[in-house]
Amino acid sequence: MASATFGRASKSGLAAETHNKLQRKYDEARASEVSSWINLVLNDQSVNTSGKAEDFYESLKDGVVLCRLANELQPGSIKKIEMSKMAFKCMENINNFCRAANSMGVPTTELFQSVDLWERQNLNAVVICLESLGRKAGKFGKPSIGPKESDKNVRDFSEDQMRASEGMIGLQMGSNKGATQSGINFGNTRHM
Repeated sequence: MASATFGRASKSGLAAETHNKLQRKYDEARASEVSSWINLVLNDQSVNTSGKAEDFYESLKDGVVLCRLANELQPGSIKKIEMSKMAFKCMENINNFCRAANSMGVPTTELFQSVDLWERQNLNAVVICLESLGRKAGKFGKPSIGPKESDKNVRDFSEDQMRASEGMIGLQMGSNKGATQSGINFGNTRHM
């Protein structure tokens, strides 16, 4: 788990505190649920479902499973999956997955950076992205995870309906029913 494994010096001080805080956010139960969902969609056992950070990382680090998942949800979304274990090829797979996930509706704020997975910087961000993609899977005819997302419900009001509300006083505005500012003495001296 040490950062030195990836050719970098180990973190210290504030960087180490921040890194440890990110690592503590990782939830094995959520990772296990996401792993099981991936296996269900791919119809195989590509991902270890233990939920342990090391198993989750080892199953996904080269990006091949992620690319297969994207292509299963939306065929042809990733043209070429790199099978090489070279770092830049694996990171290319991860980047292609993130682009495909974004095009399938995963918001940019829920995507992760390739180093979050490849260098095991923030596995929680990977789980969040996969959960978000899992919520969208129902739109592609695949099993989904998590709560069902709401559908758009646009309402069109006529001009007469819009004008009808102009004469009403909303209840949020309240009323002053005889209230005055006579008791307020801000800035005034206290008379004894």
